[in-house]
Amino acid sequence: MINIRSFSRLHYLLISLGILLSSFSLSYSIDEVLAALRSGNATQLAKYFDSRVDISLPNRSDNFSRNQAEMILKDFFASNEVKTFVVKHKGENAGSQFCIGLLQTRNGNFRTKLYMKHKGGQQVVQEIAFQPED
Repeated sequence: MINIRSFSRLHYLLISLGILLSSFSLSYSIDEVLAALRSGNATQLAKYFDSRVDISLPNRSDNFSRNQAEMILKDFFASNEVKTFVVKHKGENAGSQFCIGLLQTRNGNFRTKLYMKHKGGQQVVQEIAFQPED
């Protein structure tokens, strides 16, 4: 038989746990973004884009809408089939995440910079740059 004091403690604990869990929001990690990059899947990568994204490619750089950025990266990955992505440096600063690495493709390697910012309760990609490596 449950006494009132035990029930009250259990009730308080469950309410506290509920409040604590509801304070967490869905937040993408840079590792999920890097997995999409490693696969060369622009559609998967675009899931993590902010509404507008800075993209720098060897022949084109601009700020694009999420849909435009996805199409541009689809073309880039179609022309440069991804073999793998090697992380050179990854970090965090004031809630933002960044990564510098080497995208290895069938047509050559690209020094890659990725920047994510906390916005609207989650991390979103705001910038991605691919620079050919000599």
